[in-house]
Amino acid sequence: MTTTTAIKGINVKELTKKILNGDQIFILDVRNTGDFDDWKIEGENVHIINKPYFDLIDSLDPIMDQLPKDQPIYVICAKGGSSEFVAEQIAEAGYDHVYSIEGGMKAWSEYLEPIKIGDLTGGGTIYQFVRIGKGCLSYLVESNAEVAIIDAARMIEPYEQFVSEHNLKLTHLLDTHLHADHISGGRTLAEKVGAEYHLPPKDAEEVTYSYTKLEDGNEIKVGKVLIKVIYSPGHTIGSTSFIVDDQYLLTGDILFIDSIGRPDLAGKAEDWVADLRQTLYDRYKQLADNLIVLPAHYMGINEMNKDGSVSEELGNLYKENHGLNINDENEFRKTVSENLPPQPNAYQEIREMNMGKINPDLEEQREMEIGPNRCAVR
Repeated sequence: MTTTTAIKGINVKELTKKILNGDQIFILDVRNTGDFDDWKIEGENVHIINKPYFDLIDSLDPIMDQLPKDQPIYVICAKGGSSEFVAEQIAEAGYDHVYSIEGGMKAWSEYLEPIKIGDLTGGGTIYQFVRIGKGCLSYLVESNAEVAIIDAARMIEPYEQFVSEHNLKLTHLLDTHLHADHISGGRTLAEKVGAEYHLPPKDAEEVTYSYTKLEDGNEIKVGKVLIKVIYSPGHTIGSTSFIVDDQYLLTGDILFIDSIGRPDLAGKAEDWVADLRQTLYDRYKQLADNLIVLPAHYMGINEMNKDGSVSEELGNLYKENHGLNINDENEFRKTVSENLPPQPNAYQEIREMNMGKINPDLEEQREMEIGPNRCAVR
């Protein structure tokens, strides 16, 4: 069998479907070990090993005893080139089902998978767009043919495609805060389709563009559904939450399923700890326990539901999330100021782009976003 017929390509959409379906997946990651340790493909039934490409140029001996004979082998690198070479070598060694993951980790980082969360009482639906390669979550609320998108990713095409396929009109783009871990697509998409772009004013003091202010108590109507605005600072000084249809609480980067937001990405950790505690232990505590929490990120595959979505009732989080059960204020302050992962890659540049201060080209934007999100307290 020749190498041209022995190896196949698999795109990240197909791979995502397999992972969310719970398929057994074996992946060989041929990036440098430091890059692998920082950020890798994860899944409930994903078995992944790492051996850098340069260690495999001359021979596959370092990994031969780890390659399965009875299941497909998926090879990934940074952009898709090195993985093709290694996949061909594996196929030549007698393995029948070998795939190179097209576009590598760059493509993995950019894929969005839409998952239906539920129906809305006024008619309509809410969807969660899962950016599985980066742990970012964005939301599409549709009612009576109108659409609002919350915390849109840089890749706006999946939202445009969804809106077009369902004959909808995009009317509102909302960001819960000024993001530091990923580039927002909200303003770009709003300008492209003539929709209204909303941002918390306390996060927008340095922005270079016009926007509609998100003020506490505001209500935004989308078709027959209301989105209620709740000021909820702590991750940033302007962090804002939304209650959609009195059913769903979109928490941005304030509250996650298995953690809470970090207050330090603008260099204001000491100033914002008290705000974070007040939001989590007072503002949210006054809300209905049966609200479904929909965060802007997730940290690990363990936070996913069976269908790949990420959600949990607020009342259950108050029982199970450690970050919501630190009674001593000093201990809370220590937890959220000391148990922090490294800051996201290029976070300052990302903030400046989201302010409109810089406008790097597409490849630079991709490089800025490489790596996992790091918005949570460990």
